[in-house]
Amino acid sequence: MAQSFSMDSLNPAQRQAVNAIEGPVLILAGAGTGKTRTVTCRIAHMIENGIQGRNLLAVTFTNKAANEMRERIAQMVDKKSARAMIISTFHSLCTRILREDIGRLGYKENFTIYAGSDQMGLLRQLIVRHGGRKEKLDPAQVLSVISASRNTGLGFDGIKDSLIRNIAISYQRELVAQNAVDFDDLLILAEKLLAENPDVRRAWQSRFQFITVDEFQDTNSLQMRLLKHLVGPKHNICVVGDDDQSIYGWRGAQISNILDFESFFPNPTVIRLEENYRCTAPILDVANALIRHNVGRREKTLHAHRGSGVPVRLISMPGDAEEAEFIIEDIESIRQKKNRNWEDFAILFRANAQSRILEQTLREHKIPYKMVGTKSFFDRREVKDIIAYLGLIDNPQADLHLLRVLNTPPRGISDTTARLAIEWSREHNQSVWDALQDSNFLGSFSIRTQNSIRQFIQLIQKYRQLFIASQQDYSDLLEEFIEETKYSDYMCRCCKTENEQQKRLISIGDIKADLHQYWEPGKQLTDFLSNLSLDQDDDERDDIESKPGVCLITMHASKGLEFPYVYLIGLEEGILPHKRSIEEGNFNEERRLLYVGITRAQEQLMMTFCSTRLRYGERTPCRRSSFLSEIPEDLYIYEAWDDIMQTPITKEEESDFISSLRNMLLEDETS
Repeated sequence: MAQSFSMDSLNPAQRQAVNAIEGPVLILAGAGTGKTRTVTCRIAHMIENGIQGRNLLAVTFTNKAANEMRERIAQMVDKKSARAMIISTFHSLCTRILREDIGRLGYKENFTIYAGSDQMGLLRQLIVRHGGRKEKLDPAQVLSVISASRNTGLGFDGIKDSLIRNIAISYQRELVAQNAVDFDDLLILAEKLLAENPDVRRAWQSRFQFITVDEFQDTNSLQMRLLKHLVGPKHNICVVGDDDQSIYGWRGAQISNILDFESFFPNPTVIRLEENYRCTAPILDVANALIRHNVGRREKTLHAHRGSGVPVRLISMPGDAEEAEFIIEDIESIRQKKNRNWEDFAILFRANAQSRILEQTLREHKIPYKMVGTKSFFDRREVKDIIAYLGLIDNPQADLHLLRVLNTPPRGISDTTARLAIEWSREHNQSVWDALQDSNFLGSFSIRTQNSIRQFIQLIQKYRQLFIASQQDYSDLLEEFIEETKYSDYMCRCCKTENEQQKRLISIGDIKADLHQYWEPGKQLTDFLSNLSLDQDDDERDDIESKPGVCLITMHASKGLEFPYVYLIGLEEGILPHKRSIEEGNFNEERRLLYVGITRAQEQLMMTFCSTRLRYGERTPCRRSSFLSEIPEDLYIYEAWDDIMQTPITKEEESDFISSLRNMLLEDETS
């Protein structure tokens, strides 16, 4: 078979990485050094050298990255080998492991995965039950505490707040009772299963003889333990990452995994990818000078394949309003002079609060923009309803799904009835589904309510049998279900405008399309719902990249992205480095965060800081970031806003200004 990549197209370090197959391999891939190409070529090379696709496992952190890797490899090797490979996220991998042997831990194989909105719904119920409403407990905050306590292995005894500890215990108990797991459980239970069952561990080690892990600097201690169980005695594991881009310590990532890799897998082959294909030399010079100040890092220096470029600019601003206005006018000027798209520009900031003045100024200039954090597809009401119905059809014991749709659309089952069903189920140690079929429970209601409940039960049972039979396209079954329940009619009645109706109907259509694409005889609804749950964490990034306009994005969210023109704003003490890191004396991760921001820029980079900033309605004095003092002054051009404003306008700038006004008038006339 002719290979679709040439070794000659790789640089020496990349070729070394591709050829390093046996034993532990650590690839230190600096920003923009062709990491994905190197990894995919390496896997293709392994297959060409006789390693079976079914014996290869590649783990990434997002479904998008997994899909991209899968598509690239499929272009390099035969289809059979590509299909046999497992390329997945940690959570998808753990789902696969648990589907086969979770019974050993006391669960059924058809467990339900609770994603973000499901978890929030359950926690809200538990907060009310435990009297936490008076304390104004935030479900997201409670979930964060629960997740941290479980991932560190300390357990709920380590939670100091007794109320949150009791809610956490109830939360875990409810999940087990409903044969459900959440995202943390997927990793925790898979690691437990492998640790406690040598035969299961050996079986997976035999299956995955060669393991590749992408973005290794983002792994946590639990994921590291999981990998140690999966890696066989030959230690054929290749990890790819960059300790200089480890910026997720606040959510559990352990930079020690990559810094101390040799302690986990002895005598690894260490390869450094240092040739950067993204940034110009001035940008990389600033990045290298900054990150050199971090203690304990793995030494590497990026070199610019692209060569020289325009100097980096550092501009001091009197305030955040002037900062926003100056940057947006600069964007307009560059766009007009160089005929660039709005999507070529990104404004990066440390904290969400910094974006408000930028949004306001962009709107005043009538410039399209996109923001990180738009509402997820999976958080739309109609999507949550349909997924809840499908989840209930797949697993009637899932109380959360049942309670969401019990009276949606209205079918004569009141909130009081639902509450009584919950209380009965707890008293009698059974699911709400079982309670609704208990003759003793039903006997306390009117004949009308009993009939409504029985009709609902029959509806779910009918479609459960149809889905289990798997003889009819799932999308057709869903269409029949929606027609029988008149769900679309109900949803349209809830909409205030025709535009809102269309958006909601399109969302329902999207789920049908996904079901149609997934279905084939023999496939199970359980797996479709698992994939839906596992896809949710990628929705935001896909949405960001699909929207037009200037990108307003936090530095954390910018990792993995690149833009021709980047503006790093608010480089001030207390913002970057963040106030919390200053108090704790922990600057390394904040410095890495700025490094990540700098290396997003391909062609031009501007950094700014303000003398004052509006905070909580008051004008507050600011000091420039101490990180800026770590960058030699000869690596950038420093300018003060006052000096720039006092510089006389040139004839060229005057002509550009008049031309810009003319274009704005023309756009107004045509819009």
